[in-house]
Amino acid sequence: MGIGNTSHIVQALKASIRRFLQNTAAILSASLYRTLKVLNLAHFQTESLKLAWEVSYPPADIETAKAAILEAMRAGYRHFDTAFAYGSEKPLGEAIAKALRIGLIQSRDELFITTKLWSSFADPAQIVPACRMSLQNLQLEYVDMYLIHMPVRLTGMISRTPVAAEIIRALDVKGVWEGMEECKNLGLTKGIGVSNFSCKKMEEVLSIAKIPPALNQVEMNPLWQQKQLREFCKARGVHVTAYSPLGANNTKWGDNRIVESDVLADIAKAKGKTTAQVALRWAYEQGVSIVTKSFNKQRMRENLQIFDWALSTDDLEKIDQLLQRKGVTLASIFGPHDLVLELDAEV
Repeated sequence: MGIGNTSHIVQALKASIRRFLQNTAAILSASLYRTLKVLNLAHFQTESLKLAWEVSYPPADIETAKAAILEAMRAGYRHFDTAFAYGSEKPLGEAIAKALRIGLIQSRDELFITTKLWSSFADPAQIVPACRMSLQNLQLEYVDMYLIHMPVRLTGMISRTPVAAEIIRALDVKGVWEGMEECKNLGLTKGIGVSNFSCKKMEEVLSIAKIPPALNQVEMNPLWQQKQLREFCKARGVHVTAYSPLGANNTKWGDNRIVESDVLADIAKAKGKTTAQVALRWAYEQGVSIVTKSFNKQRMRENLQIFDWALSTDDLEKIDQLLQRKGVTLASIFGPHDLVLELDAEV
């Protein structure tokens, strides 16, 4: 359904989100995220982006990315996921400012913006300043969700990956989470959470948190279903957001195993859908929110056409039997160092 014609509904749903974020033990309802329609157009390369592990390839220029964000808003998307490491906070901020100027959206409150604390700033003294820097980049007074991007700390800024072992440190979970809580208490973010955290790392956070994490954003798709992690998070009231629901095709680290899966293709053909739509519908039926990426107008709209049909029990059983393989590893980003391999081995 079109967001532009239902502004009063969006405002009501935004109010619901605010209540959710004040009580982070709650779980976002599927109907809420159905209307917010999660989209990530953040992974593109700019001069300030030095990390090549999660960018579109070939890279899009800033103006192309801004145009894609505006097109996504026209299509009805209202949740945008970004991060300091993507180098996309400033372009997203400029796109939001333009959308307000031209009346594409009436208020910043119509949007749900997520950004992330990069590992170079994962030090208790740097977290609030890092959040303020992201807000400056985004031209916003607050974000809706602020996440710890990775369960590691880097002792300095990096210009390329992999990195030297000596700059990788174990995360000070207690100190860093206290800094995240301070960001929320200061009103810099409405909610706080984590990304790429295993069950073990989640348990560490939950054991010391005064404000529990609202969500965990992780790789999840039909070929990496994250069943144990999802069950763990659900039992503890932590929402799961799935990134790379289509396998991150056309990135440095992703591949085409989702979009070229014969099982998913057969299901799609029988239903008159695309393989991507089947993969997204599967994720939606698992009760998670979805972070997708596209610069293509047609595919943006196709990605929204997953709400008025369902997968059958037989479809779900076929998907459940797919061979599982993790696509994103910390070792593929930072290098096969001992601490990194230890983290990758955690579920």
